[in-house]
Amino acid sequence: MNTTTQTPTATVCLPELGEGVEQATVTRWLKSVGDYVEVDEPLLEVATDKVDTEVASPHSGTITEILAEEDDVVPVGGGLATVSGSDDAGTAPAAAPEPVPTPEPEPEPAPTPVATTPVVATPPVIAPPAPAPAAHRGGTTEKLPPIRRTIARRMLESLQVSAQLTTVLEVDLSAISRLRAEHKEEFLGRTGTKLSFLPFLAKAALDALPDYPMLNASLNGDVTEVTYHGSCHLGIAVEGPKGLMVPVIRDASALGIAQLAQATARLAERVRGGTITVDELNGGTFTITNTGSRGALFDTPIINQPQTGILGTGAVVDRVVPVRDAGSPLRIEVRPMAYLSISYDHRIVDGADAAKFLTAMKQRLESGYTAEDLS
Repeated sequence: MNTTTQTPTATVCLPELGEGVEQATVTRWLKSVGDYVEVDEPLLEVATDKVDTEVASPHSGTITEILAEEDDVVPVGGGLATVSGSDDAGTAPAAAPEPVPTPEPEPEPAPTPVATTPVVATPPVIAPPAPAPAAHRGGTTEKLPPIRRTIARRMLESLQVSAQLTTVLEVDLSAISRLRAEHKEEFLGRTGTKLSFLPFLAKAALDALPDYPMLNASLNGDVTEVTYHGSCHLGIAVEGPKGLMVPVIRDASALGIAQLAQATARLAERVRGGTITVDELNGGTFTITNTGSRGALFDTPIINQPQTGILGTGAVVDRVVPVRDAGSPLRIEVRPMAYLSISYDHRIVDGADAAKFLTAMKQRLESGYTAEDLS
């Protein structure tokens, strides 16, 4: 009598990837059919709406079948591969993933200088047009990375599902600039964090939000209910190697300027290093995007749904402004000025409230902070 011994086979499934994440896109297999894997050895890379991450095998054994090809979208709990020879046959989710470190982008070559022809009075000599960069001369077509696809989809959806409007206001940052100049070296030595204008702007926004709860709120899908959030979980837009991400500072309303500066720096470093987790990107109730860090004077930022407001902070620029103190004649001074812009969902936020919110920020910033506020 012949006895056939069957090798136990287990199915590796997509594990839970964080709160609110229901699916992921397979971006790259690290193993192939026939490869042997150990427990917790990385099998593949997947991309969610937030981050790229590795999925490790919860079993040891030989890969007998790949159930999801690259670019396939797999729901949480969906099968990824089968592993034969595992001691614990059955279906099990893969081990909890770790974010994939993102390599630093390679520096782009400097553009080749273009010689110009001197212009004479008669007849005019027109300089030849500069040649296109060699790298783009032939043109290319390539797939959008998963995270770029997600950004594209979400930006369009945000504009389609809400009535967005932007209000802009100018603020004099002289008091903040003086305080920052006096204490930035001491602050860096004490906290290990550079003291930029951003934590002051964030603190002013957080102090103003309780009086304008409609900006720290969320509308449900059919616009029948609004949730006013008790505390502000502050999203900070950070430009990473693969695109824009918005990590969240939990309970930011309770933090001071120093804590906000440290939390922002820590999250930005994790985004740029590719170690940010999905949970650190979820749950924001209000967002700040610091376009001034890239030299922009102001912009009209798009709301991060389902939030109802997003603050844009422009570059701090020395400008000539008229100044008139009480009882003094008009005079002209050069002062550090910046534009603040608030994009809001006009379905729940009136223009007057948006303007009042920015005015409250302006008054707080122009009255200044003290050295004690930096402790």
